[in-house]
Amino acid sequence: MNNLLNIKTPAEPIAQTRKADFNLSNVGVSNLRLAYWNLATEALYEEAVFRNEGVTTRGGPFVAHTGRHTARSANDKFVVRHADSENNIWWGVYNRPFEIEKFDALYARLLGYLQGRDIFVQDVYAGADEQYRLPVRFATEHAWHGMFIRNMFILPSSFEEYKRFVPEFTIIAVPGFKAVPTIDNTNSETFIVLNFEKKLAIVGNTEYAGELKKSVFTLLNYLLPLEGVLSMHCSANVNPDDENDVALFFGLSGTGKTTLSADPTRRLIGDDEHGWSDNGIFNFEGGCYAKVIGLSESAEPEIYATTKMFGTILENVAFDPITRYIDLDDDTFTENTRASYPLEFIANAVPEKKAGHPKNIILLTCDANGVMPPIARLTPNQALYQFISGYTSKVGGTEIGLRDEPEMTFSACFGGPFMVHHPYKYAELLRNKIERFDAKCWLVNTGWVGGPYGVGKRISIRYTRALLNAALNGNLDGVKYKTDPVFGFEVPMECPNVPPEVLDPSSSWADKKEYDRRYRDLAMRFIENFKKFEDQTPKEVVEAGPRV
Repeated sequence: MNNLLNIKTPAEPIAQTRKADFNLSNVGVSNLRLAYWNLATEALYEEAVFRNEGVTTRGGPFVAHTGRHTARSANDKFVVRHADSENNIWWGVYNRPFEIEKFDALYARLLGYLQGRDIFVQDVYAGADEQYRLPVRFATEHAWHGMFIRNMFILPSSFEEYKRFVPEFTIIAVPGFKAVPTIDNTNSETFIVLNFEKKLAIVGNTEYAGELKKSVFTLLNYLLPLEGVLSMHCSANVNPDDENDVALFFGLSGTGKTTLSADPTRRLIGDDEHGWSDNGIFNFEGGCYAKVIGLSESAEPEIYATTKMFGTILENVAFDPITRYIDLDDDTFTENTRASYPLEFIANAVPEKKAGHPKNIILLTCDANGVMPPIARLTPNQALYQFISGYTSKVGGTEIGLRDEPEMTFSACFGGPFMVHHPYKYAELLRNKIERFDAKCWLVNTGWVGGPYGVGKRISIRYTRALLNAALNGNLDGVKYKTDPVFGFEVPMECPNVPPEVLDPSSSWADKKEYDRRYRDLAMRFIENFKKFEDQTPKEVVEAGPRV
């Protein structure tokens, strides 16, 4: 906001109360009208409404619409090339190089844009394990982005901690500032640029809040593996009676990470991003960022309840301006509607946001071909093959440019856009953890049965939960399995509360030859995709893939 009339805003009298001694001048930010430091959520609500950034709806949630960008702008992310880090980075479509001189020039113009304007600062931690946590400072143009940061990360616990806060990384998000592609060497007017050496990231021309959390995730994906800690795009929950009975759920958006980890019989550690150190599993975040399109109270009661709570941010959710009731089935703005809320809004969440070591690792895929089994048991090498492949079907517009219908994709480590090192760097860490802690590995398909998208139907969440429960509580240990003739993994032939035809996807296809053709075609796609990883991947992992 450029407050040219110098109008007093609701939180102006307390804007500097929790200002850190180590301030923004250390990253060159100066000549602001006012910086609002570490405002509480209630004060940020008032500022956001005052500035017309969004509205409150029935029950108290804040609704923000993000305009043209309703998803991540994956093609606009860059990493600054520098001698200290360039040999560690997996350069390519996910990590596009950006020259230091271009970064400095772009940043100088961004600093010029900020002069005379208001900015909101939030000092937070990424990582619940204090041994590995990262102090991060966010400076955002929008007040509601400050609310989002408070929901999504871990907050200092005292006034003194705010005053003494020294960030190890600073992220500046300015939706009103646009790049000039012909000058800045960006792909468009939108940019997300990470500079590991200057410990600085800049985001411009997008209001989509997911860019902020994923910038931190990308940063941790660079730093933590260098310390021997596995960074993971996964949700996690734990047996309430055994802190070393953790389950991890790897998967891209739309595969069920958030939904399946919010299990009323287990305690939630987190829904999206975690680290696995010698101490155990720890959440990177302090909140959840759940897809809510079509959300129902009966299927997902824990998440649904958060959409009625003060403190929740509803991103691009439609609502009635008169009654202020929201409509979670309305995809007018996007299929990628989101709710951001603190983890404690889920009643059975683990307050410490960390636990022991996993007994089960679940790789989630959403197969729109309708050919993958709903669950399969994997050997460690098969698990690494599937992990590096990261097969799924993208659904619901989580990236700009996606079609409405599912789009088959392979995303390395089930989070390719956020991985900085070569995928086998993460896979090697995963192998070490699996072997050391004797974790069982499963592939779970939350996609289609009875035919591909448009012909078959999505697997019932009721059946998926029954399969997962059987895997986690050991009920699948003693049943009969058959070896899949193409992928080689083991498929259970029975499971309590799950019909046999669900366990065998081919049985529900009217045309068995078409099923076989599609399955073998999918296997060939796996093989073709994996060729780009073979040079740095051990032979036994390569050979754990499908055979056609």
